[in-house]
Amino acid sequence: MSGFADLIEGYQRFRVVDWTRQRDRWAELREGQAPRVMVIACSDSRVDPAQVFDTSPGEIFVVRNVANLVPPFELDGSRHGVSAALEFAVTQLNVTDIVVMGHGSCGGVKASLTHAFDGAAPGEGGFIAHWVDMLDTARDGIVAEHGTGPEAARALELETVRVSIANLRTFPFIPEREAAGTLTLRGAYFAIADGVLHVMGEDGAFTPA
Repeated sequence: MSGFADLIEGYQRFRVVDWTRQRDRWAELREGQAPRVMVIACSDSRVDPAQVFDTSPGEIFVVRNVANLVPPFELDGSRHGVSAALEFAVTQLNVTDIVVMGHGSCGGVKASLTHAFDGAAPGEGGFIAHWVDMLDTARDGIVAEHGTGPEAARALELETVRVSIANLRTFPFIPEREAAGTLTLRGAYFAIADGVLHVMGEDGAFTPA
């Protein structure tokens, strides 16, 4: 059976069970969405924010990419998917919280840590290399202190959250809303090995939720 066939079977279960159980909710969502929280998470198939946070349809606005990264604010004429989603969530949906969620065993972090795709052409890892080079400064400091083993990987996985939050603040409409008290930036980290969610405090440290 193909992977897509599995998805169709899943849809059929959803249609019979969840769609029916939450029919009123879906009817409400037909008129529009009003999520209060934006979640920026990794594309990794093991860390679905809707599952981790046990949310209902329409509750969170989600952007997922390799290593849950937010690029800095740039006006270079390129197409910026994360920036567009961020702009929509903040200026059109008026979300009150943005959560950047990192996770354990992150392949994007491993690519950054090992420089596995450096010099690769597009289609052979080049896009990955250019994306995770946003972590180069953080990576260099962590490697100098911890090497490239498991301790370094964990440290860089946590650092992806801090880097993304710092980059979020380069978008003019973010600090404006933070100053006004209408938007809060938050960090989280999901440990795949034990299923524990860690939340980042104002000091940048992570503690179990």
